[in-house]
Amino acid sequence: MNKLLVICGPTATGKTALGIKLAKEFNGEMVSADSRQVYRGMDIGTGKDLPLNAKYRTLNTEYADYRIGYYEIKGVRLWLYDVVGPDYKFSVADYAKCASVVIRDIWKRGKLPIVAGGTGFYIKVLVEGIGTAGAEPDWKLRRKLQSFKVAELQGILEKTCAERLRGMNESDRKNPRRLMRAIEIARQNQKPCLAGRQGKTKNQKHKLEIKKLLTIGLTSSYETLYGRIDKRVEERVRQAIVEEIEGLLGKGYTWENSALGTTIGYKEWEEHLNSLNTKYQIQNTRSIIQRWKYDEHAYARRQMTWFRKSLRGVQGYWFDITGEGWENKVTNLVAKWHDTKG
Repeated sequence: MNKLLVICGPTATGKTALGIKLAKEFNGEMVSADSRQVYRGMDIGTGKDLPLNAKYRTLNTEYADYRIGYYEIKGVRLWLYDVVGPDYKFSVADYAKCASVVIRDIWKRGKLPIVAGGTGFYIKVLVEGIGTAGAEPDWKLRRKLQSFKVAELQGILEKTCAERLRGMNESDRKNPRRLMRAIEIARQNQKPCLAGRQGKTKNQKHKLEIKKLLTIGLTSSYETLYGRIDKRVEERVRQAIVEEIEGLLGKGYTWENSALGTTIGYKEWEEHLNSLNTKYQIQNTRSIIQRWKYDEHAYARRQMTWFRKSLRGVQGYWFDITGEGWENKVTNLVAKWHDTKG
């Protein structure tokens, strides 16, 4: 049976650690759902926490743009780290392609795929199907539309597909990013005026036939979450995040044309590193580290808001990671779900 276990929630709640524990218990393999951990060389800032000298094993696929493979952690395979270089604009459609290949491979070998991560849109695509997320990003169009005002974007969408504009809620109609995406999708659809309904496309082959789904959400109070985030940021500074960034810049990656300029834990250092004329000194960087912490706090809040709103149609169980015996409760729930037929 095509079972899928999902572990979601905000950053710093221990999703990967729980996933590895459950994988060992239920003959599973981990599949990352993190939009930053797909980038090679961006290890410390994205929290990959790989064992020393961990080896990457590649799965042969039809996709030349990606390196789809896994690391082994504590005897458990962990897929979809290090898929592309930092200069590749990895999209949700890219993720759907890679994840569907991996999950089908895990099913084929009779194991349980455990998807764990905090990128909610990636999880939504796996659970609900790719839908309009299958429209490939049109970076040239996005750059062109960036300078347009909301009213102008509405006018373009009105001409391209009036039904799609009318189908948007009031908030999305005033959101430039949402409007640009709607224009992008409308232009790519073979039948643009179906207000989001698409005919059969090449992306439908990435839709997973999930027969049995369980979603586990991890949460905590913001006070607890911020404390865990702050400790993790300090640890990543000690692990030499700045040296990692300098190494990536030395390889030719830039702030403008790579994931460096948009990823928390990296982008905060841009101004500092660009202005350095002497060797990096940690005592001059406390304000940067604090800004990094605040950015992580804000990201955690956005994640919680997203999961509450966007996964309401998915039956899931939420656990407070500060609650007594919560891990045993999760294990018992998964055991009952895993062993029950139908």
